[in-house]
Amino acid sequence: MPARIGDLPPIGRPANSALLAAGITTLAQVAARSRSELLGMHGVGPKAVGILATALAERGLGLADKQR
Repeated sequence: MPARIGDLPPIGRPANSALLAAGITTLAQVAARSRSELLGMHGVGPKAVGILATALAERGLGLADKQR
């Protein structure tokens, strides 16, 4: 398991595994998902979602349920 996937920030092995299993390897793909979808993935918790949301916001993006 790579420590970092695509342009995703480091979020930990369980969350990386869950995103890879769902075919998510970029922030653009994360932006197409809602907070609840991400939290519903085994291994993705509130901390990982927060890190992803921050990385999206830095690029002017947001989660599907909170698009800018």
